[in-house]
Amino acid sequence: MRFDKSSSPEALALRAEILAKTRAYFHAAYEDRPFDLAGGSVPVSGRVFDERELELLVDSALDFWLTTGRFAERFEKEFARSFGIRECVLVNSGSSANLVALATLTSPSLGERRLRPGDEIITPAAGFPTTVNPIVQLGCVPVFVDSELTTFNADLDAVEAALSPRTRAVFMAHTLGNPYDAERVRSFCRKHGLWMLEDTCDAVGATWNGQQVGTFGDVATVSFYPAHHITMGEGGAVLMRSPALRKLAESFRDWGRDCWCQPGADNTCGKRFDWQLGELPHGYDHKYTYSHLGYNLKLTDMQAAVGCAQLEKLDAFVASRRAHATMLGELLSSVPWLVLPQELPAARSSWFGYALRVAPDAPIERNALVQHLNERKIGTRLLFAGNLVRQPAYRDVAYRVSGSLTNADTIMNDVFWIGTWPGIDEAAVRHMAATIAAAPQRTAVAS
Repeated sequence: MRFDKSSSPEALALRAEILAKTRAYFHAAYEDRPFDLAGGSVPVSGRVFDERELELLVDSALDFWLTTGRFAERFEKEFARSFGIRECVLVNSGSSANLVALATLTSPSLGERRLRPGDEIITPAAGFPTTVNPIVQLGCVPVFVDSELTTFNADLDAVEAALSPRTRAVFMAHTLGNPYDAERVRSFCRKHGLWMLEDTCDAVGATWNGQQVGTFGDVATVSFYPAHHITMGEGGAVLMRSPALRKLAESFRDWGRDCWCQPGADNTCGKRFDWQLGELPHGYDHKYTYSHLGYNLKLTDMQAAVGCAQLEKLDAFVASRRAHATMLGELLSSVPWLVLPQELPAARSSWFGYALRVAPDAPIERNALVQHLNERKIGTRLLFAGNLVRQPAYRDVAYRVSGSLTNADTIMNDVFWIGTWPGIDEAAVRHMAATIAAAPQRTAVAS
């Protein structure tokens, strides 16, 4: 059996030496270089880090606490505080965050408000699959609505028109960090007794009327994949104001257990062997009592340690993304065949990427323009899945379409996005804009 001597003077001195060496290693191993017009590439996204991330990563590794621990607890508190809310539950990915968020609302403890199989959930057809997949996985029915072509968010008129007697929730992302009118969606949901879920995976730091998106709904989700605003490599979070919903989210994340002890802790409730739940005998160990059909979706403390360092940089990262988007807007405004994204008056975007729509009468089609950029090492992405009902994965899925999906098809055929992430500099932004403006006007290759 190993005895922990990590607080001994010898161990503390060695830890300090190791961390100092780690900081020195960073400066020896990594170097920032300005964009090189002669052959440099412009990735669409990437991780941005310094010695602080390596230091905390190694610090957590020296604990050899391989599951959720002190750094995860610290991050949850600090991240929730940055949103101005109380509760944050870390999970192992943004996709898992969406699954846990929706599963939380199926808990029998919610009574008549719980989501049940067959309930309808309104969501845009133009989006990312992992917003929709939990709806299907939990037996609910996605109701697809169209989007509009300025922010590429759901058309809120279409959202309201999609209401039916079976509607129980609205689950929508703030597309590419550009907020929709979250106040209007919240009012609609409250009027009709619906759950509001905000997929904020692309929108950390964005606000609506000065309030952080992700704080309007009942629950919100965030991703910490390397492409996102801050990263843990993998990782995600579920945010909520309600301590009761937090307890449910933790249960679904942690095997569905009824116990809320932290890993390695026992008897937090003070009555571990004095519960009587379900048809179990009185006194059955609370640590092995399950109130939900859950999962194991925890992340490691080493990931959380990286997140703690990244969180210190969040404001600067968001400011950089906004500056790059502003510059792209200015540089591309003179290209007549491009339609640029727009912010709504109350929105302040935290640009995950900068979406461009190639106009119907453009002298070059979207696919040819994307190929032109990729050949010049400028990273591009399509607007996620385009129209989800066209995707093969949903061929046999039960869903309902409300209204037309004309704009979702336009997004599928004519829209792409380029990077705004803080790892690029002004020269790279100017190069992207110039390359787009100078694209050869030719017929697109077959899609």
